[in-house]
Amino acid sequence: MPTLEATGFQAIKTDYHRKVLERLNLERLDRMPIEEARSEVMTLIRSLMALDSLPLTLVERDLLVRDLQDEIFGFGPLEVFLRDPLVSDILVNRADQIYVEKKGRLTKTDVRFNDDAHLLRIIDRIVSRVGRRIDESSPMVDARLPDGSRVNAIIPPLALDGPCLSIRRFGSDPLTGDKLVGHQALTQAMLDFLRVCVIARSNIIISGGTGAGKTTLLNVLSGFIPEHERVITIEDAAELQLKQEHVVRLETRPPNVEGQGAIKQRHLVMNSLRMRPDRIVMGECRGEEAVDMLQAMNTGHDGSLTTIHANTPRDALSRLETMVSMANLNLPDRAIRQQIASALHLVVQLTRLSDGTRKVLSIAEITGTEGEIVCMQELFTFERQGLTETGKVKGRFRGAGLRPHCAERLAAVGQKLNPAWMEDVLVIS
Repeated sequence: MPTLEATGFQAIKTDYHRKVLERLNLERLDRMPIEEARSEVMTLIRSLMALDSLPLTLVERDLLVRDLQDEIFGFGPLEVFLRDPLVSDILVNRADQIYVEKKGRLTKTDVRFNDDAHLLRIIDRIVSRVGRRIDESSPMVDARLPDGSRVNAIIPPLALDGPCLSIRRFGSDPLTGDKLVGHQALTQAMLDFLRVCVIARSNIIISGGTGAGKTTLLNVLSGFIPEHERVITIEDAAELQLKQEHVVRLETRPPNVEGQGAIKQRHLVMNSLRMRPDRIVMGECRGEEAVDMLQAMNTGHDGSLTTIHANTPRDALSRLETMVSMANLNLPDRAIRQQIASALHLVVQLTRLSDGTRKVLSIAEITGTEGEIVCMQELFTFERQGLTETGKVKGRFRGAGLRPHCAERLAAVGQKLNPAWMEDVLVIS
């Protein structure tokens, strides 16, 4: 057998992967407990290495065993990143180019797939486990990993340089409100204010760009929903991690091979209204389902939560208006804006800053309409004040000192508004 230096570790791994598959009864392996199956594969690999007298160190042998087990039971080269709790994003641009994000910073890695076929095989393994498919007739897919991480894959002919894979990770230990305060994503006063608003059944929309932390904050806020309430979640790819017991989780369905049978978020929102929900939590509002969500908020389903892609609270309302118009109900702009103003109570704006940190930039309250304009007032804001010598963003969280319009509604359900929250200031340097 050639030496490791002569052939390269990748060539040896490919050769042994073929040998192991030739000797395994995969059908029997599928019926075995996972630990027993992994043990059997490890024994086979080590016996093959002993027969070939591979000139490998103990560390190299252990690495070969681990990588081959990852290929057979997991997601191949991606497993090394999936085991790392600091990795928040895995971005495969093509088979030989993989980037990861750690602590808000993107870096290129030395890890690679053998070729496009190898990458496509791993993509197919990921999507097939959640009942999705990817092929030339359906070259884009959203899916999720067993740990809840969100996956998007796109393949040729749409992806010109080969299959692409993007994984947004959500840790097994979700961030709590206290941890967000500890990370200076918001202040304790802001968190306390949002907590009483959720308990008081305020309708809240969380706005932000890609990777700003919208789903993380949505998970935190949903944790304030009282245990006795019935919650229905609606998502394209399930990633919410609600801790309450009385939760019904709904997920959209893509079309089949004939292009039939798709179930969109709008269908699920309409169906959820027949399921006696106390709250509806939508992972992301992105299309015509916005009109049904607003109608639900306006017809006794207060306390609903959702997210939207937008750069400012005002942009979030504009996007929501555009989404409602996609439903082709021919509603005048004034009617749409009145419906938005009467349905929504708060817009929470998130962003990812230049130093990789994520912060709540604004908490704005919807106060009604004036003519054809939806009126808002900002209750909390983060004011940026430049960068430190190490590139960290400086600034301060500041309460606007205003009495929210929602104060009476909070008091009516026994939730006290602490005036000190609205005067709170925290300097970040």
